[in-house]
Amino acid sequence: MLSPMSESETGGEKFLRVVGRRARPQPGAPPSPSARRAMSEMARYRTRAPKGIFFYRSHEEANRDRDHWIVDAMVDKLQHG
Repeated sequence: MLSPMSESETGGEKFLRVVGRRARPQPGAPPSPSARRAMSEMARYRTRAPKGIFFYRSHEEANRDRDHWIVDAMVDKLQHG
């Protein structure tokens, strides 16, 4: 049997079940050190795709370039960790 529905503190939404043990941070509270590390790591992520606007004659040409950029990024990651 399911427990009674609990109400969200923020939007009044109702949930049948809450999974996990993390507590929501208070509004305005600074992120935890682990959250800051994760944000910093994500900020350093590079797509390796050149910046700009590209015009292609077909989807195949665009897909070929995108695949080329993805493979280059994968090879670079393998070589430089």
